[in-house]
Amino acid sequence: MSLPASPVTATVDFDAQGVQHGHLRLPWSRDDSAWGSVMIPVTVVRNGNGPTALITGGNHGDEYEGPLAILEAARDTDPALVSGRIILVPFMNAPAVQAGTRTSPIDGGNMNRAFPGRPDGSVTEKIADYFTRVLLPLADVVLDFHSGGRTLDFLPFAACHILQDKAQEARCRAARDAFCAPFSLDMREIDPSAMYDHAAESQGKTFVTTELGGTGTATPHTMEIARRGLHNFLIHSGILAGVPETAPTCHLAQETEDCFHFSPCGGMLDFRAALGQTVSQGDLLARIWTLDRTGAEPVDVLAQMSGLVMVRHHPGLIRQGDCLAVLATEVKTPKG
Repeated sequence: MSLPASPVTATVDFDAQGVQHGHLRLPWSRDDSAWGSVMIPVTVVRNGNGPTALITGGNHGDEYEGPLAILEAARDTDPALVSGRIILVPFMNAPAVQAGTRTSPIDGGNMNRAFPGRPDGSVTEKIADYFTRVLLPLADVVLDFHSGGRTLDFLPFAACHILQDKAQEARCRAARDAFCAPFSLDMREIDPSAMYDHAAESQGKTFVTTELGGTGTATPHTMEIARRGLHNFLIHSGILAGVPETAPTCHLAQETEDCFHFSPCGGMLDFRAALGQTVSQGDLLARIWTLDRTGAEPVDVLAQMSGLVMVRHHPGLIRQGDCLAVLATEVKTPKG
């Protein structure tokens, strides 16, 4: 049985030439507005024929480098330098962005765990469905910006995934490397099935994602990476004229699930390995101190593998089962 049409409508014409600023409008009936709407800003820049890039941020509402870089690009991109089409969506989960939260305050929906979505589902599922059935089919290449939000801190990296289709994987890796982040990662996901990444990759798209810092803010350093990466990605894709900016990058891989370290208990974190530090298997990553009493011994968390500390929990309190740290190994000769 075919799905009903998406309830989301666009105030822009994706086929029109030039620059358009508008919205994706989703009806949302609520107590203070019976015929209200969720309004998601969108910009389309089109000039002639060529590939289409779909650039997204705000998949989670407490991650800021992507939205800021996309807002700047929406204002500044000269259509005369474009060959093809750029679709810019800075706030995928607009309600979450407006609230400064990871998930939607409307339905608690985590946008990056809601795909492929449903046209008759929750607000978050309806937005995900629109991206799955309307926007992704328009795109040749997709760049989805992420950061650590309020609860993680990352070494700034661009990433792609290991895919069954090796030709597609090679395209993704080349686009990732063109982004030119300080770190370039072959990324392993804990649960990829309902992610935007999987929705894009299952449609054969060239897909790149990022994690550019974290702790619920953007810095001048991470913003420089985001702006440069977006510019380079569009040049690499053949859509934007210009010369890509280059910078050194370190290639990393997450080869096994041992890279993920989850907290065995709740308490106060005492990190003994810094972000970016290289550790050996068995080294002390952190101690967790109980909040219940004094005089108790802390719980030690040891490295399950040797590698670089690329992710750490933020802020200083942690709950049982939370991701405490993630390690990765350096790849001396990246695959090409």
